[in-house]
Amino acid sequence: MEQRLKLPVGIDDFEKIRRNEFYYVDKTKLIEQLLQNWGEVSLFTRPRRFGKTLNMSMLKCFFEIGTDHALFDGLYISGNKELCDTYMGKYPVIFLSLKGVEGLTFEEAKENLQQLIGNEAGRFPFLKESPELSDEEKQQYLALTTFKEGRYVFADSTLTFSLQFLSRLLHKHYGHKTVILIDEYDVPLDKAFQNGYYREMISLIRGLLGQALKTNTSLQFAVLTGCLRISKESIFTGLNNFAVNSVVDVEHDEQFGFTDTEVHQILDDYKLNQHFSEMKEWYDGYRFGNADIYCPWDVINHVKKLLIDPQADPQAFWINTSGNGLVKRFVDKADKTTRDEIEQLIAGNPIEKRIRLELTYDEIDNSIDNLWSVLFTTGYLTQVGKAVDGVYRLVIPNKEVREVFVFQIQEWFRQTIVEDAKPMQELCQAFLDGDAEKIQKHLTQILGRMISILDTKARDEQKENFYHGLLLGLLRSERDWLIRSNVESGDGFCDILIEPEDPDAGMIIELKYAATFLELDGACEKAMQQIGDRRYDEALRNDGRENILAYGIAFCKKRCKVVCEKL
Repeated sequence: MEQRLKLPVGIDDFEKIRRNEFYYVDKTKLIEQLLQNWGEVSLFTRPRRFGKTLNMSMLKCFFEIGTDHALFDGLYISGNKELCDTYMGKYPVIFLSLKGVEGLTFEEAKENLQQLIGNEAGRFPFLKESPELSDEEKQQYLALTTFKEGRYVFADSTLTFSLQFLSRLLHKHYGHKTVILIDEYDVPLDKAFQNGYYREMISLIRGLLGQALKTNTSLQFAVLTGCLRISKESIFTGLNNFAVNSVVDVEHDEQFGFTDTEVHQILDDYKLNQHFSEMKEWYDGYRFGNADIYCPWDVINHVKKLLIDPQADPQAFWINTSGNGLVKRFVDKADKTTRDEIEQLIAGNPIEKRIRLELTYDEIDNSIDNLWSVLFTTGYLTQVGKAVDGVYRLVIPNKEVREVFVFQIQEWFRQTIVEDAKPMQELCQAFLDGDAEKIQKHLTQILGRMISILDTKARDEQKENFYHGLLLGLLRSERDWLIRSNVESGDGFCDILIEPEDPDAGMIIELKYAATFLELDGACEKAMQQIGDRRYDEALRNDGRENILAYGIAFCKKRCKVVCEKL
């Protein structure tokens, strides 16, 4: 039996993947692109889980002195012998991932940063004995990198100058300038914003990056990655030789995430070609520059599931790797106009928005327009076609992301409508009273306030199920009622059957979906006829309930019709 390569789920260490026979989608062309379009500082912004950390690990392995050239055997970059001979293994490298720099307080986050930089400095213990360094520099290195509780910690007093200092020592020791790689540079700012110490953290990060990237004569070049492009004025002030590559840029557009060709190849390698259409529906749809891109985290996870269970359904892997607070904030702040725009997106239609590609975290909540921009840059929305004067046509990229919008909308609906006690009490009382007109009025008001999550391409039965679930959620606000759904009674299955506190009372509800407003009356008549023909009242009567109200309710978009009869 053919030996298949292992799938690197959760592994973002290039050397580990290459040494331990994990499957690797070759992104080494990024190295060639960086070297052919040399820039002193490059920033790549992409959504999370699109291979940023793995690419940074790859860059470290390529450039760092002492690298094992065999790691790149058979990969794209190995075909460019001139570049490999000139640059591979020729530089000292400082590599930091700031994704763990967080805390409930600034002091806690700062200590995490000290430990992170201290551990990186601890990778170079030979500096304390380097013949190229002065005794004073060796003493500084020892003083600034203390070993504490099993890890190195960089001294608080010189944290701002730490990367510049370390790169200078490495430059002197090796005689080659230093490459600095900083992954997830904006995570400390995100966490600081969430926990209330944003001003302190932005001051620290501005100073750290300013010293490392702007006034550092020992810097060969630097690469940074992140989700958001934080405005230059707030954090990169005065940095002139600074190239930004974001989701709208054509250069490097295929180097983060998987292309159609790469996904076809993965599925072919694992004999799973029949799953391509579902892979595309769920995980494709991102537009980076001119490239159509899949989320690699999703693809790898779904392939792994399919190898265990060929019948496994796609899951929302990317969405479930972290909270979706941005979508929650967005839905919570949505006014009526924005709710209508969300409905258009859910239905698969594009909307047009002016996007700001540069923001600071403390600007995000200033306006709903800024939240649109953040949803775009973080992958919850993507572009269709070309932007015109900063105006983008936005869509939800795929089925997975649509699910998070639908889930968050349902949560918003539950919190803002179902938990509003008085209207719910009035609605339930109207059902007890047989007041069809009042029920119709309340339901129409509720439908007008909510965000529709109906798929316009869905079958009528699916749309009927949506309204069924909606009404069940509303009625279950009455905790003293026994409410059963799709219960067998008479000669069929009743949509909703209710046993109120009154032991003599009962309610039967049959729902229908009408394609047009003109069909609402006919749909209600059909529902009432079905209740009678199939004797849906039998289960209630067997329970001794004789005071039974039958409801036929028809829905069309955000309108409904209600009829009631006493059986």
